[in-house]
Amino acid sequence: MAENRVFFIINRYSGTAFRSAIEGRIIDMCAQLQLEGTIEYTQHKGHATELARQAVASGCPRVFAMGGDGTVNEVAQGLVDTPAAMGILPAGSGNGLARHLHIPLKTHLALRLLDQHKIITMDTLRINDLLSVNVSGIGFDAHVAGKFGRNGKRGLISYGKLVMKEFPGFKEFPVEIKLDGKIVKRKSFILALANSSQFGNNAKISPFASVCDQLIDVCFIKKVPITQAVAFAQKMFSGHMNRSRFVEVVQGKHIKIGFDRPMPYHIDGEAMEPKATFDVRLVPGSLRMIVPDNPKFHP
Repeated sequence: MAENRVFFIINRYSGTAFRSAIEGRIIDMCAQLQLEGTIEYTQHKGHATELARQAVASGCPRVFAMGGDGTVNEVAQGLVDTPAAMGILPAGSGNGLARHLHIPLKTHLALRLLDQHKIITMDTLRINDLLSVNVSGIGFDAHVAGKFGRNGKRGLISYGKLVMKEFPGFKEFPVEIKLDGKIVKRKSFILALANSSQFGNNAKISPFASVCDQLIDVCFIKKVPITQAVAFAQKMFSGHMNRSRFVEVVQGKHIKIGFDRPMPYHIDGEAMEPKATFDVRLVPGSLRMIVPDNPKFHP
């Protein structure tokens, strides 16, 4: 591998706005650091994975994804189990994995990862053989994910309005999981499968989750009464979900889940076709990730 080569995969439609000046910033930073940078823009769903695989095939040692969690997931699909290291330039509406990894949200600061960084080997999840790198889920959050953005509006405010609209009509559901061979039965409103700590926007569903602990955090979240919604949200955004009586977290490496009907689910925020059965496995140390070189941060 030529160590000075860097490949950038950009989704200009992620988040709420794309600025063409970003390309100039990337070129300038690469020039300052004497790096050979290549920039490609995604053209369609799945294209980021194709581009990442091309970068790996060409021997490029570093590949950066610029976009939201969906773009990050696509790029990771092309890099998992390869020698190439992945970087993130956050540009989505939630940026869950980037926030968990303490990657700066401002592009000019995130670009410093080209020069000042360390590389970790992070875990990934396989959900019915689909890759998940951040947080996936079954239930209400997946129901909302299926509707979010259909009207062309993205962002936290639009998401919040949709949650309020759909919340009253969605009911808790019985769930039975086989966790490393042990049967666990619960009722849940959301069943989150967390590799990192948060959905995005600092909404921390499993505040002590780690992408390097070789464990899946399985989060059972009950339906919260409207009268307690504000207090619940405060716990979520302050990183204290572990103190909520509506949340239970168990950990494991292999989970089997079965329902009596197809259930809505999402992979890293991207809605998928409903399924009735799920096989979830942890794949330890399968993705090399570029993160800030901060000795106080434990991913």
